[in-house]
Amino acid sequence: MSWGTELWDQFDNLEKHTQWGIDILEKYIKFVKERTEIELSYAKQLRNLSKKYQPKKNSKEEEEYRYTACKAFLSTLNEMNDYAGQHEVVSENLTSQILAGLARYVQELKQERKSHFHDGRKAQQHIETCWKQLESSKRRFERDCKEADRAQQYFEKMDADINVTKADVEKARQQAQVRHQMAEDSKADYSSILQKFNHEQREYYHTHIPHIFQKIQEMEERRIVRLGESMKTYAEVDRQVIPIIGKCLDGIVKAAECIDEKTDSQLVIEAYKSGFEPPGDIEFEDYTQPMKRTVSENSLSNSRGEGKAEPKFGGKPKGKLWPFIKKNKLMSLLTSPHQPPPPPPASASPSAVPNGPQSPKQQKEPLSHRFNEFMTSKPKIHCFRSLKRGGAAPEDFSNLPPEQRRKKLQQKVDELNREIQKEMDQREAITKMKDVYLKNPQMGDPASLDHKLTEVIQNIDKLRLEAQKFEAWLAEVEGRLPARGEQRRQSGLYDAQPAPAVNNCAQARESPDGSYTEEQSQESEVKVLATDFDDEFDDEEPLPAIGTCKALYTFDGQNEGTISVVEGETLYVIEEDKGDGWTRIRRNEDEEGYVPTSYVEVYLDKNAKGAKTYI
Repeated sequence: MSWGTELWDQFDNLEKHTQWGIDILEKYIKFVKERTEIELSYAKQLRNLSKKYQPKKNSKEEEEYRYTACKAFLSTLNEMNDYAGQHEVVSENLTSQILAGLARYVQELKQERKSHFHDGRKAQQHIETCWKQLESSKRRFERDCKEADRAQQYFEKMDADINVTKADVEKARQQAQVRHQMAEDSKADYSSILQKFNHEQREYYHTHIPHIFQKIQEMEERRIVRLGESMKTYAEVDRQVIPIIGKCLDGIVKAAECIDEKTDSQLVIEAYKSGFEPPGDIEFEDYTQPMKRTVSENSLSNSRGEGKAEPKFGGKPKGKLWPFIKKNKLMSLLTSPHQPPPPPPASASPSAVPNGPQSPKQQKEPLSHRFNEFMTSKPKIHCFRSLKRGGAAPEDFSNLPPEQRRKKLQQKVDELNREIQKEMDQREAITKMKDVYLKNPQMGDPASLDHKLTEVIQNIDKLRLEAQKFEAWLAEVEGRLPARGEQRRQSGLYDAQPAPAVNNCAQARESPDGSYTEEQSQESEVKVLATDFDDEFDDEEPLPAIGTCKALYTFDGQNEGTISVVEGETLYVIEEDKGDGWTRIRRNEDEEGYVPTSYVEVYLDKNAKGAKTYI
């Protein structure tokens, strides 16, 4: 099967077919290019979608992601971000493995096709030239033969005429001979050109054209094979990312399986538990007595006004939960006085109740009058109003219920501990740098670090005092909560010990906006002992390597804490530069230390720093 023998007379059709093949290849290139654009656009949209629903830092949404369902949703967003990355990989691989190669191949194919058909046209022009020469010699031979015949007839006619002179007859005879000779020459020329043409024609149809068409056939077959290979690569590019996409989907499933409804329910309790006890039973009011129908003095409406709080549930006054629960509107108007009930006492002992302010007795009103008031007005819950105003909260969070106050104080203590740890790390780094400057004065002036070191030490002292203050408030709240009375709270760096005695003379008063605060006298001070911080930072086990580094210059680590390196040496990085200009490295298990960051080129391990964990 050869185009040279089977399609010897289809030069124009082959030219059209090969051009069509190139057009198909360019169409496929355009298809792949549009696919890469779609993949990039899809990946971008997925990333934007994931970013859109990511929780904002330092916002309420970030607190909501404590729940397991929200953590699973956050894991889903992260996995979708990785999923989008795989679509970007598909786009990149299609561009590098298909588009770039096919674009170059198309250009080469066009040049090759142009060369082959140029040779074919050149052969056609040559055979056409030979044919024209043959036709010309043939016409000349035919013309000379006719001229010779006419000259012979004229000679015979002159020779038969007795009136013609002998000279005229001789002239006609000579003319006939000349014409006859010209016809013989034309015949010989025509015969020679004919033989040459036949030879050229055989070469054209049996040698040149088959050879050119065979090259064109091979070119076309290579194009077809290349197109098929590109289609296989197209499928393989997608197949390569399927395992990673599967891992992303498995991650979503795993995150969904980690959802625990019981844990979320417990978190709701921890988030909204107020710490108050439920109100006591409402006493029966006897209206059969011959007396004016009013609300009983023993009801909830007068329990606060009379200041008679019966010790119940560990000595806590009855009805103190009213500022933080939603009461029925009709019952609130029928039984509650216009002033809100008193806040919780400053201590868990019943002795703290008499110290609170006594509310005046309310004049009893008929039931019909209270019912009309309910129909024409709305109840006012002062404590909820104060909580929703968004005003400046007290520093000790005394406007919150006990449980919520404890949580806020604990968060504040943990935050202060983190800040102390950060300052102490900075102090340690400055101390190391100062020590290096003292032993190597050419590296810097040690006195230039004194101001910064003093400032850091002052910051640590301020933060410790602040932490002790919040530790005291936290110890007070934990001592007041019955459910947590025996629990020990552990902080990050030091344990706060609750004071042996807390002044119980704190007065629970009602703020003008309806919230409650606790005023402590100046004598009620809680002393919190802080443990020593220096022993907390001793490394119990060697730090893991987070990357490698290459020494750019030789460094003689003669000072304590430093390590010597040789130019070109490769070592492990176990601690990054924290802003002090030093990097901690390790040569082997027993040899590690600090070197100047400018002396090494660091290559961090992305897997060690950015390992993906499921929340």
